[in-house]
Order: sequence, then C-alpha cells, then structure tokens
Amino acid sequence: MGYRFTDLTTACQEDWRAYIEHDFVRQLGSATLPEASFRHYLKQDYLFLIHFARAYALAAYKSPTLADLRQAHEGMKAIVDVELGLLVGFCQEWGISEQELEALPEARATLAYTRYVLDTGNRGDLLDLHVALAPCLFGYGEIANWLNAQTSTLRGSQNPFDAWIAMYEGDEFQAAMQEELAWLDARLADVTPTRFRELSKIFRDATRLEIDFWQMGLELIDHDLSE
Repeated sequence: MGYRFTDLTTACQEDWRAYIEHDFVRQLGSATLPEASFRHYLKQDYLFLIHFARAYALAAYKSPTLADLRQAHEGMKAIVDVELGLLVGFCQEWGISEQELEALPEARATLAYTRYVLDTGNRGDLLDLHVALAPCLFGYGEIANWLNAQTSTLRGSQNPFDAWIAMYEGDEFQAAMQEELAWLDARLADVTPTRFRELSKIFRDATRLEIDFWQMGLELIDHDLSE
C-alpha cells in the first residue's frame, strides 16, 4: 500500500497542529483578533495570491500530461478571475482600497513563503510543487472545519471575521480541496520511501512558513504602526 496525503501531515504532526491551531486562528474564531492584525494579514494575502497564481503558471509549464495542464490552468484561472476579485472586495469592506493593495511592499514572511514555493517548483517536478502548495489549500479548509468544531468560535454577526470562515468552509473551496486530495493521493501512492522523505521535508518547510505567515499578522511584523 502506497502513501497518502495524510501521511504528509502525520510526518510533521507537531508543525501541522501549530499551523491549524495557531493563536491567529483561535483569535479569529473567537472574534478577539485585533482588527489591525487582520487588515495586515489581508493585505499580505493579496500579494501571496498573486504569487500563488504564478505557481500555477509554473505548474502548467511542469505538466507532463494534458490533464495536468488543464488542472494548472483551472487553478490559475480560479485565483486570477475569482479569488483575487473576492479578496479585493473583502479588503474594501475592511477599508483597504485596491490602489493601496497594488502599492504594498511584501512582508518578509510573504517573501520567504512565496519564493520558497516557486523555488521548489523550479528545482523539482510537478509533485514537488503541489506538495509545497498543499499546506495552503488543505490548511485553510481544515482550519475552517476545525474552527466550526470549537465551542469558542463565534459565528454570524457576533464575529467580524465570519465571512473569512465562511469562504473556506464553503462548498466551492471544500470541493477544490477534495479534487487536489485525489490528485495527490494518486501520485503519492507510487513514490518510494526515499522520495516520500523528500516530499515530507518540502511539506514541513512550507507548513512552517505558513506558521510564520500567521505570526506576521498577529504581531504586525513588517508593519508600519504609524499608519
């Protein structure tokens, strides 16, 4: 029996739980997250998504089959045509204009994470790239589900961050997560133990960079507090 995606999360369980259950996430769920932290996160997430789209363009280049090429195209199209537009609208609701987003400098955590993903994809193959991207796609979906299972999580008008949770618990995002799960499981089933250890390191590194991304928002790292 081959490997599955769950074997990746098991291989770095401590880091994975630290990411899913980070204080940023807990405070977001309990509506105690400072609004300045959430705004800073939203701004950097806009920049992150642009690089995420570039990663899907790289996935298209790395695709050995037409099916893989179509998947990469759909992923990039979803970010550029849908997700970025939704995020811009979401930012506007929080008083962040599109002009402000376009003029943003990248925080160090954004630079580190996005360039790690792109560098991994450039150096490795399509599976390396998908594994580097996996903590974001699977993590956000799991975080939404985890928050909904916590008694401390507030929903609806009680929580100004409710729309964020709703976005990632929604059918569209959860379906995309399941499609990626099927893709990864099919390919992980054929890898050797040595190859799996290599992929586990990529997944662990990307997960740690996700933790840094939360911490950036929580501590307003690389943020001008005079704004």
